[in-house]
Amino acid sequence: MKVLITGSAGFIGSTLALRLLERGDTVIGIDNHNDYYDPKLKEDRLARFADHPDYTHLRLDLADREGIKTCFETYKPQRVVNLAAQAGVRYSIENPLAYIDSNIVGFAHILEGCRHNDVEHLVYASSSSVYGANTMMPFSVHHNIDHPLSLYAASKKSNELMAHTYSHLYNLPTTGLRFFTVYGPWGRPDMALFKFTRAMLAGEKIPVFNYGKHRRDFTYVDDIVEGVIRVLDQPARSNPAWSGANPDAGTSLAPWRVYNIGNNSPVELMDYIAALEKALGKKAEMEMLPLQPGDVPDTYADVSDLVEQFDYKPATPVEQGIANFVTWYRNYFNL
Repeated sequence: MKVLITGSAGFIGSTLALRLLERGDTVIGIDNHNDYYDPKLKEDRLARFADHPDYTHLRLDLADREGIKTCFETYKPQRVVNLAAQAGVRYSIENPLAYIDSNIVGFAHILEGCRHNDVEHLVYASSSSVYGANTMMPFSVHHNIDHPLSLYAASKKSNELMAHTYSHLYNLPTTGLRFFTVYGPWGRPDMALFKFTRAMLAGEKIPVFNYGKHRRDFTYVDDIVEGVIRVLDQPARSNPAWSGANPDAGTSLAPWRVYNIGNNSPVELMDYIAALEKALGKKAEMEMLPLQPGDVPDTYADVSDLVEQFDYKPATPVEQGIANFVTWYRNYFNL
């Protein structure tokens, strides 16, 4: 297939691009290489496959309407994976307009590109943060998500609503994937595992929010990418049993679906830190702090729809995933 990946120099996007190229697909990658974190890491991720004969890279911002339009018209992708977004719950509290530009305006440009160029399937990144104030565990795509706690979460819910409109009006198959705390090699420096590892190796205290009482459905990046590929290969279909009198939040009469991708096994934050201590061979000094604004205490994914429809379930234990990250981190920084 010819696949367009936005955010192709990002954590998940670069891993996905590598996998698709390995299986013989043609990949067009878009990334704006912004400085939300060190752009060198993005360049180094990209260097793993930038010279591949079936890869084309465009330094382009999703907010560039004409640039995105030209990209679709020039390369005519059959399928699209939209992973580019302004990430981070906490940064959305400081700089909310960055999320409007990238996650909402930019996503509208992707939808328009798909609509006008006969794209067979759009798969896009949503987030576990859409569950917001919902405390019913495990989180299910069939639950209500009307109470987001950050603009980042609201922007991801907006993506799901926008996609539904395009699926309904233009018969564009769209699938949203709600990612649950992705971690692993080549990860983002603003995420806990990267920050904790850096601080512990430097002999600094690590900030432990909610006094360590978080539970997270940590999901290894290779498991995430496997799920993305399985979903990408099967365009979203209508649910003929859907009823407006008793609407199911996870399906539609339109070719629109949403799925959770998580490990389906939440881990206490203190156990996550213990696994990192073991991998580093070093004890953590901790600063215990209250819950941060915009954060939720627990995440836990119900992935039964993904298991039933795609025969897929994440398989990497947290201890192994963290050990893999630490090995990569030491090699990458020559430690």
